Amino acid sequence: MEDIEKSLEVLNRGGVILYPTDTVWGIGCDATCTIAVERIYAIKRRCETRAMLVLVDGLDMLAQYVEHIPAIAVQLINEATRPLTIIYPKAKNLASNIIASDGSTGIRIVNEPFCNALIKTFGKPLVSTSANISGESAPATFDEISEDIRSAVDYIVRWRQNDRLRATPSSIVKLSEDEGIYTVIR
Repeated sequence: MEDIEKSLEVLNRGGVILYPTDTVWGIGCDATCTIAVERIYAIKRRCETRAMLVLVDGLDMLAQYVEHIPAIAVQLINEATRPLTIIYPKAKNLASNIIASDGSTGIRIVNEPFCNALIKTFGKPLVSTSANISGESAPATFDEISEDIRSAVDYIVRWRQNDRLRATPSSIVKLSEDEGIYTVIR
């Protein structure tokens, strides 16, 4: 698929893509590349103290980027009826500017076919943040993405640009360092 090949070229050189996720359209980059993450903060005009989330392709990849996957996280993932982002207390092996000051990072196992294939092929997690300037509404369709965002990225994925289904953000749960305890954020 041409979109995968072109996205990989951009990601491998530390670039930024605009792509469909299992929720809203996202701005993404290699989640292990500090310079690429800095660029997304600049594109969004967002303060670096506001963390962005990371997408992985499954539990095996997730295990490479968090200290521990508690049983409650696996249970929540298996029972989720919509996309679920989990904030894990101890992230590792990610760009330092994607990890919150308390050491946590929001990570979601993605089920959208393009995203999943891209992450599997890339072999690393992707940053995913809504395709909007910070403080503005997240676009529910490709057509709602501003020209400021479109012109700032290195590649725009063609897959699902004509999809008119209105997307919604994921549910968010924050795990406590105490095993089995979590808080529903959204």
